[in-house]
Amino acid sequence: MQQVELEGADSIMATRVWSVPEFCARHRLDNNEEARLIVLFGPFATAAELMHNMTRAPKFR
Repeated sequence: MQQVELEGADSIMATRVWSVPEFCARHRLDNNEEARLIVLFGPFATAAELMHNMTRAPKFR
């Protein structure tokens, strides 16, 4: 078991900067979604921005 300081955990995750194409590849987003995120943020954005603004088709069918 590991104890994590609350003040450090949120700030590290929220401020990590990703390359938008790398993020899209890692999360299996299609080319249209990648293009939309690049228009919104440019080539780089924080993980929090990308996670809150990505859209994905449901996988149930």
